[in-house]
Amino acid sequence: MLAEKIGVFRYGGRAIRLVWLTSRGLAVALFVLSLVGGVLPAAVAWVGKLIVDAVVDAMARGSGLSLSEVALGVGRPALYYVALEALLVALIAANQRALSVVSSLLRALLGQRVNVMILDKAMELSLPHFEDSELYDRMTRARREASSRPLSLVMKTFGLVQAGIALISFGGLLLAFSGLAVLILALAAVPAFLVETRFSGEAFRLFKWRTPETRQQMYLETVLAREDFAKEVQLYGLGPRLLSRYQEIFETLFAEDRKLTLRRGGWGYVLGLLSTLSFYGAYAWIALSAMGGRISLGEMTMYLLVFKQGQSTLASALTALGGMYDDNLYLSNLYGFLDETVAPQSGTATVGDQPGDGIRFEGVGFTYPDAERPAVSDIDLHLRPGQKMALVGENGSGKTTLIKLMTRLYEPTQGRITLDGLELSAWDPTALRARIGVIFQDFARYQMTVGENIGAGDVRAFDDAARWKAAAEKGLADPFITELPQAYETQLGRWFKGGRELSIGQWQKIALSRAFMRTQADILVLDEPTASMDAAAEMQIFERFRAMTQDQMAVLISHRFSTVRMADQIVVLGGGRILERGSHSELVAQSGHYAHLFSLQAAGYQ
Repeated sequence: MLAEKIGVFRYGGRAIRLVWLTSRGLAVALFVLSLVGGVLPAAVAWVGKLIVDAVVDAMARGSGLSLSEVALGVGRPALYYVALEALLVALIAANQRALSVVSSLLRALLGQRVNVMILDKAMELSLPHFEDSELYDRMTRARREASSRPLSLVMKTFGLVQAGIALISFGGLLLAFSGLAVLILALAAVPAFLVETRFSGEAFRLFKWRTPETRQQMYLETVLAREDFAKEVQLYGLGPRLLSRYQEIFETLFAEDRKLTLRRGGWGYVLGLLSTLSFYGAYAWIALSAMGGRISLGEMTMYLLVFKQGQSTLASALTALGGMYDDNLYLSNLYGFLDETVAPQSGTATVGDQPGDGIRFEGVGFTYPDAERPAVSDIDLHLRPGQKMALVGENGSGKTTLIKLMTRLYEPTQGRITLDGLELSAWDPTALRARIGVIFQDFARYQMTVGENIGAGDVRAFDDAARWKAAAEKGLADPFITELPQAYETQLGRWFKGGRELSIGQWQKIALSRAFMRTQADILVLDEPTASMDAAAEMQIFERFRAMTQDQMAVLISHRFSTVRMADQIVVLGGGRILERGSHSELVAQSGHYAHLFSLQAAGYQ
């Protein structure tokens, strides 16, 4: 247990390096101000002793003199010391104010730096990482409090240095009175420190345990307060039920918090009485020593002040140690997430061994983590340049999984996929993805301008207005875009002022235009791209799509057979396996699964 508690402090050095890299000037200022702040309190106590002794001496020699005579004569040394103490107190105030300013500036800079580190790490993660609930919990914990914890740890570390210097100064003064008094001062604060450390560990374990429930609370807040959920929440009357669930989660979490807070407060009070008793015991001891003539009145005043401040400083130092333990526990979340092993995508190839060979799936299978059965298995496909392939099947048959494997969002668990004769893992990820344009069924709706929504398809042309328009014309989005108040500069979504919301069909045309931004892509993948469009718009889009992609490979997922019949090759999936393949006429002639589905859909139009 002790080794575990000590081991958690290993993040202190990383936190200090992080602050140093964030701002060396502010880090140095923080250190210097902490050193100065450690010396000044002892200096004030020493000058206080000089004031009292000077006053006592002046009282003995200035009886019967006027105030002016005392001030100009026997009382002058005391007034000098008063002025000196006032200067020291002013310096303490200035030092504290400067510490506050420096820490505020560092907090802002450090919070930004840590959040950027977390987001940078998030960009390194692959899609399976985001689908791992445990990793997502770790990222959530890291983001929740770790942005402020590094500065908190560093502030406590420098505060500990400051307290250490002050304690050495106080101890040196108090040692002249009694070494036993120094020992009493040290031992009185230990019990409170131990109990704070104990409860810090319990608070962290509670925080870590309830992360899934906290994420569920955040999700319920999103559902109740976001415009994209508002329609169904209101129409179905879900609000009260979801709010009740939100409150139930809070009550469960609050019950644990309340129990811990009451225990922490009770034990803290009981053990804090030891410090109070030790102070008043020392108070009586020092007072008796002064009455017995062993120390002067000034020394009595100084020792009382030193013991009181020393006790307060030691308690603060031990509390800082407990806080450092607490901060280190939370920082373990941050660095645990940042140190998450991510398998590097080490491919470097930018061209294949067999240019023009296209995409091949050879015995490809994929099983999701913790899944009992493969999502796809024994998949053999070949798509040459200029060919169009349609994937058909019921929901859950593996269509979208194949697309994610083709775009290397997933790595096959068996078999291999090649592009131009070279396995996908050997390709440079940037070069590979530059050759692929994708519109997924659950495409993103960015709360940005129309042009930026389209430009997201090619970050190299993110701000290129001419490219926006050309892509929008291919995706049939230009006609309605030009009718918007600011055309391509119109803010989309309702999150920001002046935002306009589009219909689902219009959003799909925006997403389709985004795919057309990839002018160098020779593989286009459309996953249900026209599901929310009317039949006429769908036919128009696919006729244009076919005409504009004569030399490109295209993979289409659609449930509308009027669309897939235009493909050169139709692959019918079921249970993650290929059931049938061929052209529309060939599959209809086989009177198999495809022909059955086609006849069912055709009957709906009769």
